Amino acid sequence: MLIRSPEPQTRDDAPSPGEPSPPPTAPITRTRRAASLSEDPNEASTPRLTRARLAKLLGYYRPYLPLLALDLACAVLISVTALLLPLCANHVTRLLLGADDPSATLPTIYAMGGLMLALLAVQAFATLFVDYQGHMMGAKMEAALRRELFAHCQRLSFSFYDRQRVGQLMSRVTHDLFDVGELYHHGPEDLAIAVLKFAGVTAILFTLDVPLAWMILAFIPPAAFYALHFNSRVNAAMLQVKERVGGVSERVEDSLAGIRVVQSFANEALENRRFDVANRDFLEGRRIGYRSEAFLWSGTTVFPQIVTVMVIVAGAVRVAQGALGVAELLTFLLCVAVLVDPVDRLANLARLWQSGFTGFVRVMEIFETEPDIRDRLGAIALGRAKGAITFETVGFRYEEDGPHVLKNLSLSIRPGEFVALVGASGAGKSSLCALIPRFYDVTEGRILVDGIDIRDIRLDALRRNVGIVQQDVYLFAGTVMENLRYGRPDATDAEVEAAARAANAHDFIRALPDGYASDIGQRGVKLSGGQKQRLTIARAILKDAPILIFDEATSALDNESERAVQQALLSLAKSRTTLVIAHRLSTVQRADRILVLTETGITEEGSHEELIAANGAYARLYRAQASL
Repeated sequence: MLIRSPEPQTRDDAPSPGEPSPPPTAPITRTRRAASLSEDPNEASTPRLTRARLAKLLGYYRPYLPLLALDLACAVLISVTALLLPLCANHVTRLLLGADDPSATLPTIYAMGGLMLALLAVQAFATLFVDYQGHMMGAKMEAALRRELFAHCQRLSFSFYDRQRVGQLMSRVTHDLFDVGELYHHGPEDLAIAVLKFAGVTAILFTLDVPLAWMILAFIPPAAFYALHFNSRVNAAMLQVKERVGGVSERVEDSLAGIRVVQSFANEALENRRFDVANRDFLEGRRIGYRSEAFLWSGTTVFPQIVTVMVIVAGAVRVAQGALGVAELLTFLLCVAVLVDPVDRLANLARLWQSGFTGFVRVMEIFETEPDIRDRLGAIALGRAKGAITFETVGFRYEEDGPHVLKNLSLSIRPGEFVALVGASGAGKSSLCALIPRFYDVTEGRILVDGIDIRDIRLDALRRNVGIVQQDVYLFAGTVMENLRYGRPDATDAEVEAAARAANAHDFIRALPDGYASDIGQRGVKLSGGQKQRLTIARAILKDAPILIFDEATSALDNESERAVQQALLSLAKSRTTLVIAHRLSTVQRADRILVLTETGITEEGSHEELIAANGAYARLYRAQASL
């Protein structure tokens, strides 16, 4: 039955708050358009620190607060022991300078030596704990963030991946998150040690000699301004580098995944030139970053040396004037050496913040991207569907301002009916089928399954009721059995084998070196095109869904395999609603109803015999193929 309505219905844009729960911190603002992810390194800008992003960043410490407390406690021990050592040296020096008989001070000196060794032992233990357990804490937080990011990527809609590049996404999941993990580990401890050491050394310096202490501290503001200036420049360069390393990953992934096409066209030189462009862009980003980083590190390296020279000269003058003792000058020099560490740690913290936070912002751009396809409020968990499908004045376009792929389309399919869609490429056949499991949402009108708007059905429930063999054959790395069980993980070996037999795949599987346990390689590269397609058909059969969609499912099959699969389709279609898209009309001759889809909609429908008798578009297509 074909139903047409003159006026299209407008899309119901009711909010869909059924998206997964937000991360364990303050809610984040999501952006609707996936295209908001920064991809052009030339447009990179300094990442913004918002309250929501900071809350999100700090929220991952929550499960590890006891470990963080121990890490910070060890940081305190490291700082305290480092401050006590110059004081011990001061005590020994005073003791020697003030003793009439230096040999009489040996027991005290030995005792102080033992105390200093004990302090070093405590410092070593605390450093060991910070380096190992602190790193493990950062790695666990990185893993938790990566797990959450991967789960979020699984929820994002087809339209997101239509606009994004796999290489860029892989860079964010791997390189960026590693930098975030380093920030999680080193950030708190470096900040704690730097603050404690700086405060402690400052207190000691003012205790020893106030004028000399003020002279040292006078150099800190210009040094801080210098560091902040070049930090900002390194920060911008770091963001560009992250974008450009994503471009390198993208180029490598694209070229190596298509290595057979590359070599078949003898285009290795072309791919090398394309890679060189991406690699040069990355190198240029590194050059800019390293130049700014060189200025930063040279300044932070020279600063403590200047302070040391000042202490030696000014301190010697103060000793000559009798305002400072030799023991105090030695302690001053030792404290300046201690002062170098917090300066280095703060510089390292600035570097970690640059790389870690810019990486976190790039990850947040994905988190802040809202799935286009979500459950509506109150969506139902549909059981096993009967299989009735209705299109009511459906219109669809991929982009909001793009051309209509489908317009004012109405169609009813009965439960258990075997319907074929034929027509020229670009008529919207695959798009029509992609709307049923809500890979995309209709722009106008609505689609019903068993009389229920599919937007009122939970996505997982809807997609469990739909089995799909897509035109783009995709198999995962692993064994034949693992790929077939992807259709139903709890299926028995007998059920897997039955599905393979129905798809005419059992015989070639048994002929493989290890049968069903044979590894098929990345994307099934060890199999022929027809073998891969039969595995995907068996995978869909094993799913045992009441609605089956075959989008050019037999296009890569030889004539003998196609006939076998046709028989399997006919037996499956007896108890399921089946939609078959085919250019080879021999596949659909036994369909209950054949629909001819053109750019203007459905122009013909009927059985094979009826359409041949009508001598219309279908008959012309059939005669054209028969003459080949």
